[in-house]
Amino acid sequence: MQFKHPELLYALLLLLIPILIHLFQLRRFKKVAFTNVKFLKDIEVQTRKSSQLKKWLILLTRMFLLACVVIAFAQPYTTNSDDFKASQETVIYLDNSFSMQAKGKNGSILNTAITSLLETLPETEKISLFTNNQTFVNTTLKAIKNDLIQLEYSSEQLPYSAVLLNSERLFSKEAETQKNLLFISDFQQQDEAFSNPLEANIKVNAIQLQPQEVANVSIDSVAVQMNGSETMNLEVFLSQQGDAYEELAVSLFNDEVLVTKTAVDFSLGNTVVFTIPANELFKGKLLIEDEHLSFDNDFYFNLNTMNLINVLGISDADDRFLFRIYQEDRFDFTAASLQNLNYSLISNQNLVVLNELESIPENLITVLATFVNNNGHLVVIPAANSDLNSYNKLLSLINVGSYGRLITNEKRITNINFSHPLLNNVFDKSVDNFQYPKVDRFYSQGMGSSAVLRFEDGNSFLQQYNTSYVFTAPISADYSNFKQSPLIVPVFYNIGERSLKLPRLYYTIGNTNTIDIAASVGTDEILTLNNEETAVIPMQQAFNQKVSITTDEFPASSGIVDVKQKDQILGQLSYNYSRKESDLRYLNMKDYKDLNYYQTVTAAIDSIKSATNINALWKWFVIFALCFLVLELLILKYFK
Repeated sequence: MQFKHPELLYALLLLLIPILIHLFQLRRFKKVAFTNVKFLKDIEVQTRKSSQLKKWLILLTRMFLLACVVIAFAQPYTTNSDDFKASQETVIYLDNSFSMQAKGKNGSILNTAITSLLETLPETEKISLFTNNQTFVNTTLKAIKNDLIQLEYSSEQLPYSAVLLNSERLFSKEAETQKNLLFISDFQQQDEAFSNPLEANIKVNAIQLQPQEVANVSIDSVAVQMNGSETMNLEVFLSQQGDAYEELAVSLFNDEVLVTKTAVDFSLGNTVVFTIPANELFKGKLLIEDEHLSFDNDFYFNLNTMNLINVLGISDADDRFLFRIYQEDRFDFTAASLQNLNYSLISNQNLVVLNELESIPENLITVLATFVNNNGHLVVIPAANSDLNSYNKLLSLINVGSYGRLITNEKRITNINFSHPLLNNVFDKSVDNFQYPKVDRFYSQGMGSSAVLRFEDGNSFLQQYNTSYVFTAPISADYSNFKQSPLIVPVFYNIGERSLKLPRLYYTIGNTNTIDIAASVGTDEILTLNNEETAVIPMQQAFNQKVSITTDEFPASSGIVDVKQKDQILGQLSYNYSRKESDLRYLNMKDYKDLNYYQTVTAAIDSIKSATNINALWKWFVIFALCFLVLELLILKYFK
């Protein structure tokens, strides 16, 4: 117990006054003549004892009465913590990611949190509040009330470490203040583990909002596969958590026109297949009606007219393997010998393959260097008896090192970089037991970090340098069995695919995506991305026969955007939200000991308020004083 005015406690010395009054009676006794007191002696003894007891009781009640009055004026109080005198700072993180669309008792759990904040926190209290995409610093609920009511869901979700670090920056540097972080989220499991790196004077209050039902159905991805020459199969992959549905309707639209509708039976699988026309523009949209989370109920994709990738093979050796790999459905392959090569073709190509030329003419070196500098892709396969001077001159101009001496030892190609983009997702797992290809001669070259394939001694067999791919050994059947290896098709096919990054079926919002648009633009011309709401100019770089554009922040919402050159539509790009938020697995915040756990916003705010509340006790002492006054009156009236 503490006192607001402790100096008034000196008034307790006044308790000496009733003591002195009772100990030193100033009243004189009068003698009364009486004929005979013999018969009154017994009564006189009893009366004196009763009088003494009465005086002591009156003394005690008056002392307690006066003590209670003095203590009441000193205003005693108690608190629930030792920090009640410290100034308070409150920072609120409000998770508005898509998983907060899950249904609670009163609508979505995000709306429940917003309502609780508006009802519980004082309107004029200074706070800082931030979400996944907005920040309000040193404000009040009254000032941001409309922003909270209109708060939209965000496709971004901050990592938990970023949330804690951002909140720390919003607090002041004053060590004396009591800092409270209200961390309002459903606490979905993320790639990184949750930990609290904040200082001890920042109290983390984890408010874990839980949906009434952990259930959701989402459209995860799509894939297409040719089904004859006129049609293709569109395979739609869904996922379900919980047992909310046995069947669910899936609708397919083309440019907002309903094409067909079917149902997925979850007891049989999570996949449905549609048949759509091949070789036609298709602005696709898939739609389901799931009441749990709405952001993953639609899925956009599009099929543009196919642009073939131009590949030129310049050979002095057998090039039949190139014809087999670069087929007409995906590539426009042209084969030429060095003698009948038309140099003007090179600038129109996406990929040029130098297939075991004995020597590279000076003019070709110049044209190829210009081609590579304009983002063209080049594959260099040396011959067994290459003119290293001409090869190294080309390699020097495109900044890929040089060939060393020819080594005629047999080497196996055993080190395969399965994480390299050319081989990533090609094999189900890293294979260690298949027949490794081998060569009987190779040119020495450094052990570059971007090697795709290496020999058993660590030296490079295939090395990537930006848009150039350099083999260090001939691959013709006389010197190697690499053409019979299962590696040759994915390596050369993916090199061709990467030479022109044609638009994919769909992209994910929030990722950095680089797309090649087959177009020729003038010096002052640009490409724009347009949807129903806005048009933006993306980052872009123009080359001879293509424009590479990069998207990251645009678009902010799922849908199909047009790629335009002035008023001409060159194609469409489809964007969908990441499906990470569809995975309704949550952390158990009760297990974390370095924070305070709550299930509702109201409970957390009430707990913080109670820690700083003052329990005033002066009213009780006024009541006690009145009680002692009444007790004294009763003693005076009824105690004989």
